[in-house]
Amino acid sequence: IPFLNDKDIEAILAAARDAGATQAGYVLLRLPHEVKELFRDWLAQYFPLRAAHVMARVQDMRGGKDYEARWGTRQSGSGNYAQLLRQRFDKSCRRLGINAGERIGLDTTRFRVPGRAEQLGLF
Repeated sequence: IPFLNDKDIEAILAAARDAGATQAGYVLLRLPHEVKELFRDWLAQYFPLRAAHVMARVQDMRGGKDYEARWGTRQSGSGNYAQLLRQRFDKSCRRLGINAGERIGLDTTRFRVPGRAEQLGLF
């Protein structure tokens, strides 16, 4: 959350590395549908002096809106502040040795289509 916990990026990554993480990623704050009103209410209640500033930065990273659904920008945002967050994240990962090795692939061998019981396949 801009101006609330974005200062913790480096500490979170260091704690993750210390706990054994070798890979990390992030998703920029997303406020789709009803979430945006819940978030605005939460901001007004707990951070009334920062609420307008936080929302201005969110909108700056979302093309002037609370939420941008467009593929390719909804996860990472756009604009200077979103780019700054990406650079901080990438630099911290490099410094900590996170995301340095080969990317671990997704294991889909255990996936089963829901509703298709394969009970006899166990024996």
